[in-house]
Amino acid sequence: MTTIHHRYATVAGQQLFYREAGPPDGPVVVLLHGFPTSSFMFRHLIPVLAERHRVIAPDHLGFGLSDAPSVDDFDYTFDALADLTAGLLRRLGVSRFALYVQDYGAPIGWRLALADPSAVTAVISQSGNAYEAGFAEDFWKPLRAYWAEENPDTEAAVRQALTLEVTRWQYLHGVPDESLVSPDTWYHDFALLSRPGNDLVQLRLFADYATNPPLYPQVHAYLRDSSVPVLAVWGRGDEIFRPEGALAFADDAPDAEICLLNGGHFLLESHLDAASSVIVSFLARSGVS
Repeated sequence: MTTIHHRYATVAGQQLFYREAGPPDGPVVVLLHGFPTSSFMFRHLIPVLAERHRVIAPDHLGFGLSDAPSVDDFDYTFDALADLTAGLLRRLGVSRFALYVQDYGAPIGWRLALADPSAVTAVISQSGNAYEAGFAEDFWKPLRAYWAEENPDTEAAVRQALTLEVTRWQYLHGVPDESLVSPDTWYHDFALLSRPGNDLVQLRLFADYATNPPLYPQVHAYLRDSSVPVLAVWGRGDEIFRPEGALAFADDAPDAEICLLNGGHFLLESHLDAASSVIVSFLARSGVS
């Protein structure tokens, strides 16, 4: 049985929780989670990857078991979350790593890659968007309205994403057999979303997400110039980031491997075996093994 360590590190005065497993001298894979979850989403994938890799999966500030300072005490932006992640990797002595990005993990990962392109050995995008084609308009319409103007009406609309109903939907939409997804997932996430003050943290990040699409041209140039190996493994039924977002990686990374599975936004809950098999094979072919 794989040993998984559950650890904390203080970075820039903030305590970050992270899961770590695998050989200390193995090639590093950094797993960056999305909204509204935490490194909990990787609990089943970590043992698979840790057979050959040193796996590091942090909780972003404001998520999971990491600190969640109030919005008065910390300026929540994706720049700030990326800086904390970079600081954690430096603290752990990690200078080269493969990136696995999902949802919010993508804009954090793209910032890491743009800051130090030579550090990234491979990119695995699991519903980690980098293209306008990936946005599912029905889902993003209220968020775009919130970006345009923060007022009581637009705030009320995006606050729906903080409810148990929508958290459950994020896990189940696009999944043909919903019995494969444990209710532990959405109850776990909702409990953490419901901590006092966390709603304001999430609203800040909803607003700051507007800074991410303008970075996409830089990400595309990075993909073209670096020739970094890319795997996009997405759910065909993802109604947050559409599969067109996966296909678009081929525009800038012609050798990108693209795998569409018959699932939704959180593939690891319903298609762990298929997704992990694709990921392990990709890492081996990319020399990250």
